[in-house]
Amino acid sequence: MTVITNIEDLRILAQKRVPRMFYDYADSGSWTEGTYRANSDDFQKIKLRQRVAVNMENRSTRTTMVGQSVAMPVAIAPTGLTGMQHADGEILAARAAKKMGVPFTLSTMSICSIEDVAQHAGDGFWFQLYVMKDRDFIERLIDRAKAARCSALVLTLDLQILGQRHKDLKNGLSAPPKLTIANMINIATKPQWALGMLGTKRREFGNIVGHVKGVDNMGSLSEWTAKQFDPALNWGDVEWIKKRWGGKLILKGIQDVIDAKLAVDSGADALIVSNHGGRQLDGAQSSIECLPTIVEAVGQQIEVHMDGGIRSGQDVLKARALGARGVYIGRPFLYGLGAMGEAGVTKCLEILHKELDITMAFCGHTNIETVDKGILLPGTFPLPMAMPA
Repeated sequence: MTVITNIEDLRILAQKRVPRMFYDYADSGSWTEGTYRANSDDFQKIKLRQRVAVNMENRSTRTTMVGQSVAMPVAIAPTGLTGMQHADGEILAARAAKKMGVPFTLSTMSICSIEDVAQHAGDGFWFQLYVMKDRDFIERLIDRAKAARCSALVLTLDLQILGQRHKDLKNGLSAPPKLTIANMINIATKPQWALGMLGTKRREFGNIVGHVKGVDNMGSLSEWTAKQFDPALNWGDVEWIKKRWGGKLILKGIQDVIDAKLAVDSGADALIVSNHGGRQLDGAQSSIECLPTIVEAVGQQIEVHMDGGIRSGQDVLKARALGARGVYIGRPFLYGLGAMGEAGVTKCLEILHKELDITMAFCGHTNIETVDKGILLPGTFPLPMAMPA
């Protein structure tokens, strides 16, 4: 029996159990994957200051994100095709998030629908929105998120066009998978995954199929989505969406100070420093490198969150020290899901919490609210950069 002690253990197990096209979809970036690698590599350059003879009793990692109480400053990120990592994947991940007291964010491109997931999610059920050209569909999608009692809307701004991901093209990625000889051979080596998929009816994009005129199967869906991501998305659309939504709004995909200031002007409640996990503009800065500059520019006016490269509770603490109110995890929870289903997502969150809690104590703090860059070794962490006005 494999003893799971860290996120890498879950990754290795997921790679064994999930069909190649879906594992590669989760664990890859665009083009050379330089930004994808930098997201995690740059965390490793940051060194911690250990303190001793400090009372470590009564520790607390509890805080808030957009005014909502969370057990630790971590939310599950929106990830497409989650239900293809494991049958009913979004439902299982939402259950684990509820159990562990952290928000779960459902992607527009999820396999399980908003309505399905809402039956299993806790109070921290957030919905992520991609803006399509079909504005009538977007209005109805926002209304469905309201009806499902989602408590925040995460609007993704960095996927107006799709970055080229070589592995997805080579694997012929689709949901359900195309039954090529290579794919059938690979799936045959993943019997646990295959049995799970045979036992569920959720194999299509539940938020879209049946909710768009003329899109009632995967064939028509592929044709529709290829034409629907809107390259004309702009800040006027953000204003329209904020008004239509009316609740907490989080803007995802900010890397530049100018865009961060526009996010403040839009009236959003939070922004996420993010490069889409290195899946869009390859060659962009890592998220943790961008974070201090964004925090210095707008951190007093809007909550700053971040994602990209989080692989441990120590990474969570480092991001918090550099000014992030909270972080989002995508790949770590997907590894857990692919490895062990709901139990794997729970294990992922338990690992992150334990690492966060113990590292915080070693750095001389017992409350996450008191953590700042004083826990970091000078000269090892990124500083705010001078940016053009």
